[in-house]
Amino acid sequence: MSAVIIGVVFLGFAVYSVLPQDWALQWWPHVLVFLKGGLPVLSLLIGCVAVLIGAADIRDRNEEKQKKNNIDPNASDNSVSIDNEEK
Repeated sequence: MSAVIIGVVFLGFAVYSVLPQDWALQWWPHVLVFLKGGLPVLSLLIGCVAVLIGAADIRDRNEEKQKKNNIDPNASDNSVSIDNEEK
């Protein structure tokens, strides 16, 4: 319940701070300047994270394929080595 109250208070302050009324803070021009400067930086960070996640995904797929290809030969090698140990 307290999270809802805190959320409503913050939403109310955000609306109050950007309203173009004389009794409000009238911060809308400052918010626009912040967004203009912050969006390219945010886009850069999101792009870097997306590239890193994509590279990790490709690496994981390649490792999975290698493990899948190596399991069949290893399984037959293990059975041969067990047979040799028994003899």
